[in-house]
Amino acid sequence: MTDTRGIEAAIYERLSRVIDPELGRSVTDLGMIAAINATTADGDGAATPADGRPAYDVTVHVELTVPGCPLSETITNQINGAIASYPDARLIPHIEVGSMSRDKLSDLVADLKAERKQNPFNKPGIKTRIFAIASGKGGVGKSSVTANLAATFAALGYDTAAIDADIYGFSLPRLFGVHTQPTNLNGMLMPVTAWGVKLISIGMFAGADRAILWRGPRLQRSLEQFLSDVWWGEPDVLLLDLAPGTGDMAISVAQALPNAELVVVTTPQPSASDVAVRSGLVALQVPMKVRGVVENMSYYEHKGERLEIFGRGGGERVAEQLTDALGYEVPLMAQLPLEPELRETGEAGRPAVLNADGALRHDGIGAEFKALAERLLR
Repeated sequence: MTDTRGIEAAIYERLSRVIDPELGRSVTDLGMIAAINATTADGDGAATPADGRPAYDVTVHVELTVPGCPLSETITNQINGAIASYPDARLIPHIEVGSMSRDKLSDLVADLKAERKQNPFNKPGIKTRIFAIASGKGGVGKSSVTANLAATFAALGYDTAAIDADIYGFSLPRLFGVHTQPTNLNGMLMPVTAWGVKLISIGMFAGADRAILWRGPRLQRSLEQFLSDVWWGEPDVLLLDLAPGTGDMAISVAQALPNAELVVVTTPQPSASDVAVRSGLVALQVPMKVRGVVENMSYYEHKGERLEIFGRGGGERVAEQLTDALGYEVPLMAQLPLEPELRETGEAGRPAVLNADGALRHDGIGAEFKALAERLLR
């Protein structure tokens, strides 16, 4: 018969594969498993008639990082699944959930901060692809493109994060339907996850109706905090929704994330495309490459006919001018249609590329963004 100590060790090994959704580490590495106790089950539970396996009661004492953790149910379900996978005995799980002591939590956060030390996206060997979404002027749908592109990456299975770096005109919380603040672990913030995307925005702290009146140095500091004081793990993709134009935040992003790739969003008309070129020309003065151009609101499809409401050729003009000026190819990567649903679902808090169940749409705007996401990573 299997001994209880051996069962406890086997369960601990299985729990090492249970990952905390926020911190991206196993619950054992994080010290969240305070104790495991296995005892022989009483009564006729000692062996099952079906397979003859011995039965044991297994009590797992779990200490969450914060009381009332919103992911408590997710973690306990994963722990139950890990226990149920044990093949040599029938285990009856009992999960007792508490929270870490203040000292234990302080030690954990100190260890995590010491590991990161600074901006984690600049460390050698980082595999995160970083795309900064820029535009020359407002009103071209830059934030909508950012939100739907992030949701597309997440729906395709990539670990995806997004930073709302448009401090004055933050809009990602609304586009993702976020109304909560990040969890604060002794000064380290957990990004809010919505539609599979890890998010941070000043709008989560300031409130949707508050005006932000900050000068350049404080803007730079806000970006530094978003990068270094938030626990991102190591996402596959990080998107930044930049403020329009070539101001302080664009320069700060280039300095903090020299491995970022710029994606310029424009609309077809010259009044937008001429200004969009300037946002791409930032790459002449800072260490950042322009990955490509996205033309938004390219056409409106009505009864099978494409109506070019805002003219045509803006994206091509931007791509050609940036290619000439920068000395390498800057392709036109997508021409996205004008769709009322993009606005309607976005304002309701769901990216238009997703169905109500969070799955990626395979037609229309969903297919367009899927092609764009795949091309960006290619």
